[in-house]
Amino acid sequence: MTMTWGKPVAPTGVAEVLARMRGLEAALPPRDGVAVFNRVYLAVTEEIARRVRSGGFADGPAAAELDVRFAGRYLAAVDGVAAGGRAPACWRPLFQLRGHPAVRPLQFALAGINAHIGHDLALALTDTCRALGTEPAALEGDFDRIGELLAAMEGRIREELMPGPDVLDVADPLTHLVGAWSLDAARGAAWASFRALWAVRTLPEVAEELTDRLDSGVGLVGRCLLTPLG
Repeated sequence: MTMTWGKPVAPTGVAEVLARMRGLEAALPPRDGVAVFNRVYLAVTEEIARRVRSGGFADGPAAAELDVRFAGRYLAAVDGVAAGGRAPACWRPLFQLRGHPAVRPLQFALAGINAHIGHDLALALTDTCRALGTEPAALEGDFDRIGELLAAMEGRIREELMPGPDVLDVADPLTHLVGAWSLDAARGAAWASFRALWAVRTLPEVAEELTDRLDSGVGLVGRCLLTPLG
């Protein structure tokens, strides 16, 4: 994958995205925070690819375009940090705390999802509309279909990464921390941010300011999600 730091360049197709994520899975230590998120994202991307092939989206090519542009932002953050650059604010907490022994795997997974949905999704939707020469309404149906898939995957993630009932109870801070974050709320905010960015697409200074504010706000949430809990 090629990139210009600060301006992610999307991979050429879903197959390249999957190959890149599988390479990261093989290369990173399993307990690494980025590796935890990467495993989650790989499973989601594999399912999206399967549904694109089987006709599970109203507009398969558009869904694939969005998937590739969306993933490209995460992969650009990975490559940028590996090359010694500074990650966008939304991703910075995950990269900074990826090896912290007091941060639990579920926190890493949710922090990555928060960064990717909260920030990257709005920008990827905007890029997809530009690339396809279409309007936001054309993507809304498949956006909702992807959301249904993400909701199912989030439930599975929580089941797999939450400590068992003999370890976790209502007094555990992790219970309160993960209960305070909502995928549905993050998706709704991403769609609203996309609509706002699309509305000001001919006002580059305003769009840049909105993007910067979105980046920093999502990063703040990520920092909270990664509070070391012991």
